[in-house]
Amino acid sequence: MSKPFLSLCDVGVRFKLAGQGRRAHYFEPLRGVNLEVQAGETLGVLGMNGAGKSTLLKIMSGALKPDSGRLTNHGASVALLALQAGFDSNLSGRDNAIFGGMLLGYSRKQILQRLDEIQEYSELGDYFNEPVRNYSTGMASRLGFAISTTVSPDVLLVDEVLSVGDASFRKKAERTMMQKIASGQTVVLVSHSRSQIENLCDRCVILQDGQAIAGGSVGEVLAIYDEIVRAK
Repeated sequence: MSKPFLSLCDVGVRFKLAGQGRRAHYFEPLRGVNLEVQAGETLGVLGMNGAGKSTLLKIMSGALKPDSGRLTNHGASVALLALQAGFDSNLSGRDNAIFGGMLLGYSRKQILQRLDEIQEYSELGDYFNEPVRNYSTGMASRLGFAISTTVSPDVLLVDEVLSVGDASFRKKAERTMMQKIASGQTVVLVSHSRSQIENLCDRCVILQDGQAIAGGSVGEVLAIYDEIVRAK
């Protein structure tokens, strides 16, 4: 088995909702999650809305710290590609691309050499030089996808962004993902698209009420997930 890039041991996240002391009320989007992401694999994450999928990816990216348990990053660069991608809305797409690439460990010179490629792939045209606050959700997701796939982090965390935007860009993004995966890119994919999970993933896990309740081959886990969906 290949070495893990990321290891989660008994990871939990708890948000305080109201009250103080013993009267405090908490929401736990993740509880006791144990999981490894192996180098070179594509891991699919399934779950109903509110199951904790986006929180899991934020933990993996380092954007959110666990309240219990631990995340161990074994020296991997990690990029989170989500609908709310953490862009500075006051900066242009170009400047966000520069800063995003530098956060992944690239020098400013290296990113500048890739800017034309990022702009062309994103299909943003002149909007590439406009503030991100003027972007639609689809435009922002195209920018994030172009940055992340052009600079190639060790681990790419993809949260539903392959399901937004126009059909032609979605197809292009899926083709790019398949090429990246074939070349050994490590991916964690959250998607409600059965075809994306089947076509892209090596194995899957199911989150339910913040817990990882099943994991294994794509076919086995999809069968379990289908039962969960039918029971709702």
